[in-house]
Amino acid sequence: MLLSMINPVAIALGPIKVHWYGIILGLGALAGLYLAIREGRRFKMAPEFFMDLLLIGVPSAIVAARIYYVAFQWESYRDNIWSVFKIWEGGIAIYGALIGAIVSAFLYVRAKGYSFWRIADICAPSLLVGQMIGRWGNFVNQEAYGGPVSESFLRDTLHLPGFIVDMMYIKGAYHHPTFLYESLWNLAGLLVLLVLRRRPFLRAGELFMTYFIWYSLGRFFIEGLRTDSLVFNGPAWLENFLAVLWLPMDAVFEPGEMTGGNIRISQLLALLIIVAAAILIVVRRRKGWAKERYSDPILGRGDTAAGGAEAAKEGTLAAKEPEQPKQSND
Repeated sequence: MLLSMINPVAIALGPIKVHWYGIILGLGALAGLYLAIREGRRFKMAPEFFMDLLLIGVPSAIVAARIYYVAFQWESYRDNIWSVFKIWEGGIAIYGALIGAIVSAFLYVRAKGYSFWRIADICAPSLLVGQMIGRWGNFVNQEAYGGPVSESFLRDTLHLPGFIVDMMYIKGAYHHPTFLYESLWNLAGLLVLLVLRRRPFLRAGELFMTYFIWYSLGRFFIEGLRTDSLVFNGPAWLENFLAVLWLPMDAVFEPGEMTGGNIRISQLLALLIIVAAAILIVVRRRKGWAKERYSDPILGRGDTAAGGAEAAKEGTLAAKEPEQPKQSND
């Protein structure tokens, strides 16, 4: 019996409606900001730096995520162009969001005179926190779910609370709560990153790359369960290759139904990201581009952003000359 259906509209004031989707995304962004500010203090960085980064990164991420999604679903929007702007109804792609956030962050960080890799490392756990919380926006909207399952699987096998089970009853059937799978995977990844960043062997940029590897590994398998994947028609050899990689899951779960193609874009992209990130870590070490360690001081242009003057008095960080930053991106 369905007792816990959630209204996607949190607050309605006449024609103005505030959706849970936006509130949850906002909470995810604020939680990520909190983590970044806390870690930034270890490196004598001003909280305002990360606040400005958030103000720049979030709008860029949302716009890019929507563009990415609409580009692959154009047939659904071409006859009603105004629906492109109804982002509160869902329909954003996380990889598009990452592209927008990274590009805007790179430009901002470079303008401030910091190494992009150092700031990206600090923000890597924040990205996982934002995604972990943000997936619950999909839950409220009843989207990004997997293929059909039995009610007993949700209640008795997974032991999920009733409000989650009820919300997974969509279009006459219960479905895999893939939003929950990904949220829990991101929680585990957050713990991994928080431990890893205190290890002395970690070099600049490698925590950021580890984030991509961890997230993409989970996304590859979770995406295979979904029924709303962005797809395209690819060659048979690629379809077979991805099917072989899916085999560890095939013994337990059936893949979600695909319509309109035979290759899930997010699965393919996840695989490419894992390979690219691993190669980048190896190449940067072998080429000597990763000499800095995660624990080394972060030096930037200007004492206001880096807290250089204050740190110099404490003997923990040498202030930098304003006109000549001591380091730049690799």
